[in-house]
Amino acid sequence: MRELDALVIGEALVDVTYDRDGVAEHVGGSPANVALGLGRRGRTVALLTQLAADARGARIREHLARSHVEVRGALVARTSTATATVGADGQASYEFDIRWQRMTADIPMQPRLVHTGSIAVFVQPGADSVFDIIASQTEDVVVTLDPNIRPALVGDARTARRRFEELGRFADIVKLSDEDAAFLYPEEPLEAVLDRVLGWGVRIAAVTRGDKGATLASAKGSVSIPAAPVQVVDTIGAGDTFMVGLIDGYLDSDATDGSALHALGSAAAALAAQTVSRAGADLPWRSVQS
Repeated sequence: MRELDALVIGEALVDVTYDRDGVAEHVGGSPANVALGLGRRGRTVALLTQLAADARGARIREHLARSHVEVRGALVARTSTATATVGADGQASYEFDIRWQRMTADIPMQPRLVHTGSIAVFVQPGADSVFDIIASQTEDVVVTLDPNIRPALVGDARTARRRFEELGRFADIVKLSDEDAAFLYPEEPLEAVLDRVLGWGVRIAAVTRGDKGATLASAKGSVSIPAAPVQVVDTIGAGDTFMVGLIDGYLDSDATDGSALHALGSAAAALAAQTVSRAGADLPWRSVQS
């Protein structure tokens, strides 16, 4: 089997964005964004997802292929969409039309890392399939997780928390936003949430806080990372880009001491700043595309 740097499992969809300039469509979905970002960083990456044989599905495949992502997975009746309404402050709110069925991991490749998260780990019946794939990974495969909570889709907080914790116990890196943490653990401060996640045996736990930066923690300590100064166009794909930065850096070095965490978080924040400076989930390339 040829080796992959990363196998990403989860939804690919079309973001239908309404803002002051009108309506636009962009390829999105948190796992698809992570796969795209890793491809643009020069990583060998495959996305296990579900698309329809329709115009939007073809657009997603072509978009990801241009960023060197191999797309695999089952056909569904209609390609999923997320309708985003962007406010004057650049923040997006979403409505979803999601198709996520049972799936198998028929991947003739050996990944160094498996990433999952978002809708794919909560929406049934496909969520159980994602869990089975993650649980089947050998100890030498790095597992990364970003819950990317969508309250309208994940059900009640208790059910979502149970699934998040079940998966988190297989993970080496877990990233949450402050909104994810507040939904899953409304009674706990962020520091307590990070400690909780590290208690599962996770090597790096991170919480992003928008324009307040991010905190990264390991068994060796924690660091605070300021947000990079930037003129925000919209925040679509910001957290996914930060996740890409964490994965990309960890594949180069799995050190988790304070200086390593600071370098990892700073690089991830710089990448995310590039994404929020332009419309849609247009994640950065490592170098100018030729």
